[in-house]
Amino acid sequence: MNFNYNETQSMIAQSIKDFAEKNIRPNIMEWDEAQIFPVPLFKKLGEMGFMGVLVPEEYGGSGLGYHEYITVVEEISKVDPSIGLSVAAHNSLCTNHILTFGNEEQKKKWLPKLATAEYIGAWGLTEHNTGSDAGGMNTTAVKDGDSWIVNGAKNFITHAISGDIAVVIVRTGEKGDSKGMTAFVFEKGMAGFTSGKKENKLGMRASETAELVFDNCRVPDANRLGEVGQGFVQAMKILDGGRISIGALSLGIAKGAYEAALKYSKERYQFGQPISSFQGISFKLADMATEIEASELLLHKAAFLKQQHKPVTTLGAMAKMYASEACVRIANEAVQIHGGYGYTKDFPVEKFYRDSKLCTIGEGTTEIQKLVISRNLLKE
Repeated sequence: MNFNYNETQSMIAQSIKDFAEKNIRPNIMEWDEAQIFPVPLFKKLGEMGFMGVLVPEEYGGSGLGYHEYITVVEEISKVDPSIGLSVAAHNSLCTNHILTFGNEEQKKKWLPKLATAEYIGAWGLTEHNTGSDAGGMNTTAVKDGDSWIVNGAKNFITHAISGDIAVVIVRTGEKGDSKGMTAFVFEKGMAGFTSGKKENKLGMRASETAELVFDNCRVPDANRLGEVGQGFVQAMKILDGGRISIGALSLGIAKGAYEAALKYSKERYQFGQPISSFQGISFKLADMATEIEASELLLHKAAFLKQQHKPVTTLGAMAKMYASEACVRIANEAVQIHGGYGYTKDFPVEKFYRDSKLCTIGEGTTEIQKLVISRNLLKE
């Protein structure tokens, strides 16, 4: 296996670094403290092809693979994880769901606008009382002629307010039936389709999170993705890829926090020498660097399987679980290495620390990943 960046990955990495330094870094704390979701930034990312990374060129996308996709999310997240999170959610959830399960007419209608960020995408599965228990959802769709009437609400939805389009899984059958859910595409402006409360979050504050509300919303049957009753099965397949996204986000956070800690440890002098020369600090750096390498290898192995259209559920869950837990540990140690300064907003590790925790929760908690992994291992 070739562990070097290919030419495309190297170009992407440099392009993102240059873009992030100019357009993201100067605004990080303003966006974080005011919870600003910078829509114009995502339009620029769309112009560069980073909002349709996996979308084939025939639909206006970049036509790249998962290794390149990891590079995009990772490099953005090294600077601002909340922007990386939004790029990941747009690409791997909303856009990828339409790409994977939409018919030709639906792909031609929505993918070009999503790939260029003319449309910002959202994806809805979670509800107030059904997080990991997605099968118990209460949002329902009832057939009415050539339309469906939808009632209910989705919670913790990225881009729920600013999004132009949302792929949402709703109940069309009995509660708890894995074949009783169906996916639909909702567009901003549909009667009865609105957004609700915006969450005031610990971290990832520049990535918008809010409710989607459905009040007798009529959605055409033409907006249905795939067959009736296949929504949950589709969602689980989309989350397989989504876990690679969160792993890439975690990797970016880990690298950003580690690089900041390494730099600080060389510059900070105590007892007449840089603190990096003390074993207590150097051993922390050794552990951090090792966990980053392990995370990266797991992620790219999962990406390789995904590219080869091989089963990726187990390895994707492993990569997401390990990388997300590692990034929390690394961000924690980065704050510790900075000492009192790490607890202030004058240094970047404070934000990496706050942002990191979401990675162990979003798109399946660590506990759910362990459930997925163990069930698959026991099937073998």
